Amino acid sequence: MSPWTSLLLATGACLALQAVAFVVARRIRNYGLVDPCWALCVVLAAAVHGHFGAAPFPRRAAVAAAVAVWGLRHAYLLLRHRVIGRPEEGRYVALRATWSPRVFLGFFLAQGLLAALLSAPFLLAASNRAPAAHPLELVALALFAVGFVGEVVADAQLAAWKRDPAHRGRTCRAGLWAWSRHPNYFFELVMWTAFALAAAPAPWGVLGFTAPVLLALLVVFVTGIPPTEAQALRSRGDDYRAYQREVSALVPWPPRRGRA
Repeated sequence: MSPWTSLLLATGACLALQAVAFVVARRIRNYGLVDPCWALCVVLAAAVHGHFGAAPFPRRAAVAAAVAVWGLRHAYLLLRHRVIGRPEEGRYVALRATWSPRVFLGFFLAQGLLAALLSAPFLLAASNRAPAAHPLELVALALFAVGFVGEVVADAQLAAWKRDPAHRGRTCRAGLWAWSRHPNYFFELVMWTAFALAAAPAPWGVLGFTAPVLLALLVVFVTGIPPTEAQALRSRGDDYRAYQREVSALVPWPPRRGRA
């Protein structure tokens, strides 16, 4: 099967999944379902490319498995903390005031298209017919492990902080959160860079770097840091302003103490 056909199939599968997610989200009155379903779309796209790709099976299986490890965990956490038994997230409540169901459907489908677009590294890696592993693929595997462990540790540190009633209303500065305001986003981008590196040895493999670059732009300027920090400023005020002055926004770095 040609890579273009695989991409079309993956796109169709992602759109179908998000269409079903929209119907369910309307029924349960929680449009936050779009977020975990986006992660599942990425997993689905990687599975399609892994199944139909021309690369040797171990390469296709390794890439698809790594994406599944990332995506299924991501989807599970979002479902657990934002959807199942939870009230609809504030940003979606606010959007209800201005967006019609038709607009929300377009938003869900756009997320499916984004997942298909970001599957470029998986498509490229699955088309690499080289019989032996390239050194960059081994580096990618190690980098993915670093990113995954880093994200797990960051999430665990934040969860432990929130469980302590004495920390209510205060900003987490435990562990990695003392060096980065968003270590979870940082390690997420590390994993996507690993996916791009895995695709790099393939023909046109450099195109795989469009995925982490696009995600980085979204995280830094659109859907990640800006709305997260806006909400933190509303809920924690001066405590979070001090945190912004002292701690790096994304890349872990020693904090700047005592600066105004």
